[in-house]
Amino acid sequence: MNARFRFLLITLAALLAFAAALALGFWQLSRASQKEAWQAHIDLQAAAPRLHGPALAMLPDPVLEMHRGVLLRGRWLPAHTVFLDNRPMNGKTGLYVATPLQLEGSSAVVLVLRGWVARNFVDRARLPALQTSAEVVEIQGRIAPAPSKLYELGDADAGPIRQNLDIVRVKAETGLPLLAVWVQQTDAASEGLLRDWPPANLGVHKNYGYAFQWFGLGALIAVLYVWFQIVRRFFYPRRA
Repeated sequence: MNARFRFLLITLAALLAFAAALALGFWQLSRASQKEAWQAHIDLQAAAPRLHGPALAMLPDPVLEMHRGVLLRGRWLPAHTVFLDNRPMNGKTGLYVATPLQLEGSSAVVLVLRGWVARNFVDRARLPALQTSAEVVEIQGRIAPAPSKLYELGDADAGPIRQNLDIVRVKAETGLPLLAVWVQQTDAASEGLLRDWPPANLGVHKNYGYAFQWFGLGALIAVLYVWFQIVRRFFYPRRA
């Protein structure tokens, strides 16, 4: 391989690597911009007036009101309570508690993520004792995405303690007229449950960090190319 061909080959490789690094950096900036726009939408929804139970039940698609606050009155249906396993809160692993709420003045039922409770690690089959009122209750909350889906072995979506919970399956199991939406209760800790839900974090800072890394890599490629292929080649040639 002669020197000229080697120089052209290295130049082409450096240009391709530099272009790829820049493209990936700008792609990360684009992702950050999209997430910032979505975060602004979340903040706008959170600041909107709260939806009351009847208004929530009448929505054709409640998912469109994601992250909006709600104020619900109704009765708990504790016989259909489900505990979601391996769910962290405040650095500890325990159970999320999901209980259907029969809305007052409506046939609609909402599946409410009521809070977090510690699990008995000595007897893992033992259910935590909950203080569930039999009277009409009023709760504050927000329309929230479904709990994250965890990996599970086999068909573990059965029984009171589960890895995952799907509204469609619960509706089929119970026959309840569940709305196709989750509500995350946001009242202060009560009934033996914690509700220190983490705020929605879309990871915008990660995208900016990745963009910085890609742009840094592109700059490094440019500096190394200029030094080894131009400065050293033309200003500090090797002696024969």
